[in-house]
Amino acid sequence: MERSVTQIALFAALIAVLGLVPQITLISGVPITAQSLGVMLCGTVLGARKGALAVLLFLLLVMLGLPLLSGGRGGIGVLAGPTVGFIVGFPVAAFLAGLVVEKWRAPVGVAAFAGSVLGGIVAMYACGTVGMALVLDKTLPAAALLNTPFLAGDLIKTVLAGLITNGLARVRPGALLSRP
Repeated sequence: MERSVTQIALFAALIAVLGLVPQITLISGVPITAQSLGVMLCGTVLGARKGALAVLLFLLLVMLGLPLLSGGRGGIGVLAGPTVGFIVGFPVAAFLAGLVVEKWRAPVGVAAFAGSVLGGIVAMYACGTVGMALVLDKTLPAAALLNTPFLAGDLIKTVLAGLITNGLARVRPGALLSRP
C-alpha cells in the first residue's frame, strides 16, 4: 500500500515537472506541452488503475490551486478554458494506455506505443475536441481542425513513451507495474 501511494505520487510529480518545459500556445488557446507524455507514462509504467490515480492526484492538486499545469496555471478556473476537454481526458488517457500494456502481450515497447496512441491521442483528442468545441463555440469538425497542429508532437511523445517504457522494462523489470 505504502509503495503504491509513493509510486502514484512520484508520477503525479512527473507530470508537474514536465509542465516546466516551456509551452508553445497555438491560436486555439491550447498549449503544446510535455505533460501529455507524463500522462502516457503514468499508464504505460504504472498500469491502468495506478496510472489513472496518479493523474487524478495531479488534477486534484491543480484544482486546489497549485500552478502545476504548463504556464503556471492552476485552480478550478482552468475548467472554463479551451483545454478543459484535454484536462478531463488525462485520466482516461492514462487508464487506456495502461490497459493496453497490461492486456496486450506484444513486446512491451510496442504495447506502450500502441497504448499511448489509443490513450494519449485517440481518447485525449476526443475529449479535447469536445471541450474545445463547447468552450470556443465551434463545431466538432472545426474544433478537430484546430487540434491538427498537435498531432506531430503527440506522435513523437507516443514513440518516446514506448521507448522509455521499453528501456525501463529492460533495466528494471520490477519497476514496470503495467506488466505483472
